[in-house]
Amino acid sequence: MSSTVLDRPAPAPRLIDHFESGLNSPICLTWELTYACNLSCIHCLSASGRRDPRELSTDECKAVIDELQRMQVFYVNIGGGEPTVRSDFWEIVDYATSHDIGVKFSTNGVKITSEIAEKLALNDYVDIQISMDGATAEVNDAIRGPGSYDLAIRALERLSAAGMTRLKLSVVCTRTNIGQLDQFKEIADRYGAQLRLTRLRPAGRGADSWHDLRPTQEQQRELYQWLVARGEEVLTGDSFFHLSALGESLPGLNLCGAGRVVCLIDPIGDVYACPFAIHEEFLAGNIRGEGGFGEVWRESELFTRLRAPQTGGACNSCPFFDTCRGGCMAAKFFTGLPLDGPDPECVRGFGDDALAASSGERPKPSGDHSHRTSPPRPRPVALKLEMQRPTAPMAPPVSACNVSPLAGMQLN
Repeated sequence: MSSTVLDRPAPAPRLIDHFESGLNSPICLTWELTYACNLSCIHCLSASGRRDPRELSTDECKAVIDELQRMQVFYVNIGGGEPTVRSDFWEIVDYATSHDIGVKFSTNGVKITSEIAEKLALNDYVDIQISMDGATAEVNDAIRGPGSYDLAIRALERLSAAGMTRLKLSVVCTRTNIGQLDQFKEIADRYGAQLRLTRLRPAGRGADSWHDLRPTQEQQRELYQWLVARGEEVLTGDSFFHLSALGESLPGLNLCGAGRVVCLIDPIGDVYACPFAIHEEFLAGNIRGEGGFGEVWRESELFTRLRAPQTGGACNSCPFFDTCRGGCMAAKFFTGLPLDGPDPECVRGFGDDALAASSGERPKPSGDHSHRTSPPRPRPVALKLEMQRPTAPMAPPVSACNVSPLAGMQLN
């Protein structure tokens, strides 16, 4: 007897279906420990530079870690600013890893001495990301500041010499470096690191530089093809799900996880739905409240609203909506587009149309911590960059949060 429709089992739910309504605790939590930074990168998401005198104390940071351990948050992504300039940074890292919280921290390398590198190499619960936004000093330093390329290379050299195996090279993809993807991979391979690519967002100081630095439509296609060829070899998290409208889905969540599976704690304890949306519209609460971080995560009105079924607006009619999901919430917000509209970098061109039709008014990011003595923000250098064929071998992911927030998880 042939089976009927009623005899067939219901299709298995997709991973995305498990997470749209949120989880009891974030899978990966971003924690910016300080706004202090020795650099003044023109695309800095948090407009970092000067320390906020209200930032969490050492004891308050340890209390947050205790709470995260109780909530079974297994990994935190620590950034800033430059987190290593906090005098208690290494104490906080040691406290976290001794309390079952793995640490992945991003640094420009300023505090990575040979002694520190050797110590970090011995801690199996620490991953390090060295930031670099140009495979040559000319491209990198135009964005991150003079000498920053050499600073990053020195850190990579010291960590590699110490035998650090949980090492990444973190690159924000811009108009000036898309043609250097193979060179970035070569640098990462040279030091035993894994390449991690992320998307440029129009947040912080990036709100002023985004239009000049964002990849062109042709470069978006170039990036997509490069990522497809690399497969699981290069880490992207959920940065590029808007590119999935070009064809097959890229690895990752392919969903805006804001308030559902990810969030941000800033240096003064404010909790935002997304690391790329530091604005009062996405402020859910503060961990200094009576209920701490747990109450913000579970009870916040903002997070409850984000976890409710979302409308795709005009994007619902697009055949690629299930993979693109309308793109990045933060990118839409900071370019003045409606949250239920297309991503400003929609690869089908709808974002360009929406930008052209918009009023031009854009929300201003909250809090500019830039150095008061910073020079005028430079324009990126104009370079002719050549495309090369990908040739490097595959490297395995090094932690549960590197390929996707879902990597390594088991669902019943």
